[in-house]
Amino acid sequence: MTNTDHTLLAEPVSRPEPPDAAIAMIDAEGVVVGWTHAAQQLVGYAAGEVVGRSVVQVLQPPEDARRAAAFAERCRARGGWSGTVAIRHRDGRTLRMALRVSLLRGQDADTRWLVSVTDIGSLSPGATGGPVRESLLARAPIGIVVYDVQLRCVWVNDAMERHDGVPRHRRFGGGLKDSLPAVEVEALKVVMRQVLESGTTTTHEYRAWPPADRPREHAFSASFFCLQGADDTPLGVCSMTVDVTGNRRARERLAILSEAGTHIGSTLDVMRTGQELAELAVPLLADHALVDLVESVPFIVEPAARTGPAGGRPQLMRRAGLASVDLGVLELPWAREEVIRPHPESPFAAAMRTGRSYLEPVLDTRAGPWVDHDPVRAQKVRDSGVHSLMVVPIRARRCVLGLALFGRSTEQTPFQEDDLLLAEELVTRAALCLDNALQYARERTAALTLQRDLLPHRVEGGAAVEVASRYVPADMDYGVGGDWFDVIELSGARVALVVGDVVGHGINAAATMGRLRTAVRTLSDLDLPPDELLTHLDDTVRRLNDEDADDSDKVPAVVGATCLYAVYDPVTRRCTLARAGHPPPLVVDAQGSVTLPDLPSGAPLGLGLGLVPFESVELDLPEGSVLAFFSDGLVESRDEDIDVGLRRLGSALAQPGVSLEDLCSRAMETLSAQTPADDVTLLLARTRALQPAQVASWDLPNELVTVPAARQLATRQLRQWGLEALETPVESIVSELVTNAIRHGNGSSRLRLIQHRVLTCEVSDTGTGRPRLRHPSPLDEHGRGLHLVARLSRRWGSRSAADGKVVWAEQDLPSRAGGL
Repeated sequence: MTNTDHTLLAEPVSRPEPPDAAIAMIDAEGVVVGWTHAAQQLVGYAAGEVVGRSVVQVLQPPEDARRAAAFAERCRARGGWSGTVAIRHRDGRTLRMALRVSLLRGQDADTRWLVSVTDIGSLSPGATGGPVRESLLARAPIGIVVYDVQLRCVWVNDAMERHDGVPRHRRFGGGLKDSLPAVEVEALKVVMRQVLESGTTTTHEYRAWPPADRPREHAFSASFFCLQGADDTPLGVCSMTVDVTGNRRARERLAILSEAGTHIGSTLDVMRTGQELAELAVPLLADHALVDLVESVPFIVEPAARTGPAGGRPQLMRRAGLASVDLGVLELPWAREEVIRPHPESPFAAAMRTGRSYLEPVLDTRAGPWVDHDPVRAQKVRDSGVHSLMVVPIRARRCVLGLALFGRSTEQTPFQEDDLLLAEELVTRAALCLDNALQYARERTAALTLQRDLLPHRVEGGAAVEVASRYVPADMDYGVGGDWFDVIELSGARVALVVGDVVGHGINAAATMGRLRTAVRTLSDLDLPPDELLTHLDDTVRRLNDEDADDSDKVPAVVGATCLYAVYDPVTRRCTLARAGHPPPLVVDAQGSVTLPDLPSGAPLGLGLGLVPFESVELDLPEGSVLAFFSDGLVESRDEDIDVGLRRLGSALAQPGVSLEDLCSRAMETLSAQTPADDVTLLLARTRALQPAQVASWDLPNELVTVPAARQLATRQLRQWGLEALETPVESIVSELVTNAIRHGNGSSRLRLIQHRVLTCEVSDTGTGRPRLRHPSPLDEHGRGLHLVARLSRRWGSRSAADGKVVWAEQDLPSRAGGL
């Protein structure tokens, strides 16, 4: 566009104006000389009933007629008037109207008055009515021109000159060509002829650069009314023009900000957010846009709060966004992810230091420290034609995260203050998205670190199972979840296998996972059956929630969690399992056949469903069977049913002779290409079996004379295993444990020795009381046996059995004794 005095850009379509702004022209004596169809609709009088008569006699209520003369004198003295008056409708009722009287001047110093009336009572609360009516109600300046049927100017008011800069004396007798460019004349002539022929009201919008504000583009809205005589014949066209620049720019501003709400921050990727800001600004606000972030931000490290006059070298920045209306500009050395080093005395460094925006309506690229510092880039800027610049710091919580640069080259209008305000609003929205991404990334990193620290770093299954595992955290949009798994070595060469899932994501879920994992490990020390352990774990979760319920500001610790707990015994080759709402495991035999055991689901933990007991199920597992424990993230997705995921996982695991690590990798490959929306956890355990020669057991009668015999049986077995070095401590342990079983039991007892990674000595009896260490006084004859057992063992304990209890103690094998 060429920036001339009257360069105009017409809207492609003219549109009718709603008929609630009535227009009438009266002469100096108050006689109506022109009437409009809209006036007839508003007050009920046709042109033939009004034209040629006094406006006071027609429209004023009888009681107000005597004040009309005084009102007319005030209008003459002031050159016009606006306010609220009572107007008589043709049917006799009185209407409250907004009235505006404007003085029109003719070629021979004649004057007439244009009366504009708007029914303020009929406007709905949400209806603005149009630019002209808004100006009538707000008393804003309106430019008025009256043309005859040949479209020649015959009357005009003083405000019109302020709109287009054309003096009054140059208008009279002339047509549109004297005040508008040729490109607009024909379009307006068509509009005005349509108004003359139809008698309707039409609006037409255009843009111009008024002489009083030449650097700035203005938007105008013109409404055209057909003035009719007494016989309803057209007398001419009245145009009323208002400056709607503020309204138009406000609408454009709202449209851009609305776009920002949907286009900026679509992901939690800070570099992507920078590019979205640049792409939105071009071409809605600028011809070119650059977004540079402090170099630490793309690496999810928040910069220090450094706004203020302090000196020092500017921070390095990395280009995150680049957009331009000119594809050639994209070929300049401004590539994304380029490292930017602003000159300390450049406006860019100043904006980084102070946190304040910088506006240069007319950009000077000929001289200055930053120009001298980088002459090549300065020349590129000159070649691009950028003539106006805005630099807006990207700020969040007193930290400057980067800069957004906006330039104009094709658009000749320089940036103004309101452009800077709009740019700052856009950047503020982008800064909020960037800050959210940084905060989320920090929380996700903390949650992931916490979860990885809480999960076992190395899992071993002892003599019972061979294990392998995988853990994949959820994607950036969903956050780290609360999955966990564990492998816990129990007494008697047994092992506990655990997998669980806490509802929710983030650091709270990870922390809750840690609490539950700790609780399971503590309960496993009691060597409870799986169903009893889950019952105690459910009680623990409900207590945690009850404690949080006392604090109304605190979110419950566990909204819900699932868990699967299994105990495998390599001596009996039996696995006992129970679950609390968690998916059951897959069982793969040595030939690759996959089964899903029928295991009661149980209720998730912490839901207050404790009346439904958990149930345990026993499975006989041949040596070499594979148990697959997993979280639902591995088999469930938004697009597939869980049965599909289970079949896919089973197919991946049905590979006889493949190592567990390879099986884990194959199972992970069954995931979709998309990053998972939930944590994915997989624990594989291949069962081992102890050979009969590794286990020795004897039934013992309930008599004290049995104790020496039990010691001899244990000693003989140790010699067969080549463990003579353990004879002395094992004899003492057997003596104490068998003695306690005979004293506190009421039936036969059983002694069992198990040689695996350690030597386990077990004594079972029918008693239900758990042994505990006591602190006997110097005069007590008993109570020191368990102290001796504890001193001679690497660890000891007891567990419940189906018909009583088992007390056990472990000894390191001679090859490991030096490691203690």
